[in-house]
This record gives sequence, structure tokens and C-alpha cells, in this order.
Amino acid sequence: MPGSFVTLEQVRLRFRHHTARTRSLKESVLNLLLQRRYGGGISEILALDGIDLHLAEGDRLGVVGDNGAGKSSLLRVIARIYPPTSGRVASRGLLVPLLEIGAWFNMELSGVENILLTGAVMGFSRREMLSRVDAVLDFAELGAFRDTPVKYYSTGMTQRLAFTVATAVEPQILLLDEVFSVGDIRWIERARERMRALIDRSRILVLVSHQLHQIEQYCTRAVWLHAGRIVGAGAPGEIVEAYRKGLSPVSGAEPASVAAI
Repeated sequence: MPGSFVTLEQVRLRFRHHTARTRSLKESVLNLLLQRRYGGGISEILALDGIDLHLAEGDRLGVVGDNGAGKSSLLRVIARIYPPTSGRVASRGLLVPLLEIGAWFNMELSGVENILLTGAVMGFSRREMLSRVDAVLDFAELGAFRDTPVKYYSTGMTQRLAFTVATAVEPQILLLDEVFSVGDIRWIERARERMRALIDRSRILVLVSHQLHQIEQYCTRAVWLHAGRIVGAGAPGEIVEAYRKGLSPVSGAEPASVAAI
């Protein structure tokens, strides 16, 4: 059976932003009487600019960059949530994006119903998720609340359920976006062990994290995004070190490019 892969070729992603302000009724009437005309106030944001990337089985890619650099946009393009404006995106293998844990929860539904709903959104059948319900509730320590609407859960209970159901899968391609800090202190170590096991089971990993030690710990390759472009690619330690230096307010230099591996 052919192996899993992810390929991006010259991918660009643009967003159109409407900037026209709302006018008062008085101003609108005066503009009509005086026949004033205003532009549409549309601007474009280039979120990704010419991204080339190929991942094969065994690759663990870390993505670093400042806020607004395009990291989350990159994951959403790989996950086919955002279609690229231009370029090509291709992948093979069961792809599971853990981008916003709990984003699909319906607070009116029970814990069990939200487990089934989340599984359906991720592409799993009702039968597959039903076989996981007891294990999810047991790990999340919520067996006594299985039929309780989630709106009555505490924040910690909701986080535990969301994290556990999101990680109760067998991905071939795993996309992670800042999902490590969940639950209370007592529960965090269990969550980390579960996440490590999930990463080990996946064939390809793409990890976005501001916790740079996680990039060095989990990844075999790394890229540095700046203004939607890959400005550095290489071993995780090299990229993390270059990124840390690039953050220095003293140097004021543009990010340095690192040779790709």
C-alpha cells in the first residue's frame, strides 16, 4: 500500500478584507443628495506566499513564527479547510487536524452526544465512535456525567472531554496547533503522555507551537514562517536557535534564512 504524504507546491493564500465603515443615516442621506461616491474599501491579506513543502512517512515537522506569520493558515490549507488561492495541495492518508479542541461541541448535547458529534466532524462513523465512548469517558474522568448536557460542565471538565475525544483516533497525518495545555495541573501529565502516544502512532506530524522545546522534542524537521513565507528550514535545534535570535529586540534584523534539509 502506498505511503502517506503531504505536498504543497507554490501555495498562496489570500484573504479579502472589507474595510468600508458604517455610515449614519444622516450621512447616507447627505451623500445621496450631494451624489458623493466612495470606494468599496477592500484590501487583501497575503497569508501564505509561495509555500513549497513535501512530507513523507516518518517526518515530524515543527512550524515556528510570530503571531500572524501564517502558521495556522498553513495547517488549515493542509487540512483543506482553506482552499489555496493558487498552487497545489495534495496528501494521502487519514488526516486528523487538532486545531481548535472543542470547537465542534454543542453545549446543549450530552457528553456522549458530543463524542459522537466530534467523531463525525473528523470523519469517523457512529459505530467507530460508539466503540470509543467508554474509554473516552474513563480517561476524561467523566463517566458519571455521560448523559449530562455539556453546558453544565465546568471549564476543566469540558477541556478534559474535548481533549480526550480529539485524541481518541488513529491518524496517519496529524496536524497539531497549540493543544498541549488542557485541564488542571493534576491532569496535565496524563494528557501529555496521551499526546506523546498519539504522535508516536501517527505517520506524519505537523506541529505548530510557541513552546519551542516541544518543536525540539517531537520534531525531526522545522520551518520558520515570516509574513507567509518560509524563511528558514532545517534541523529543529538550528531553526529554534535562529528564531530565538530573530526575536531579539536589540538586533532588529530580518529573519535569517537557514538552508533547507
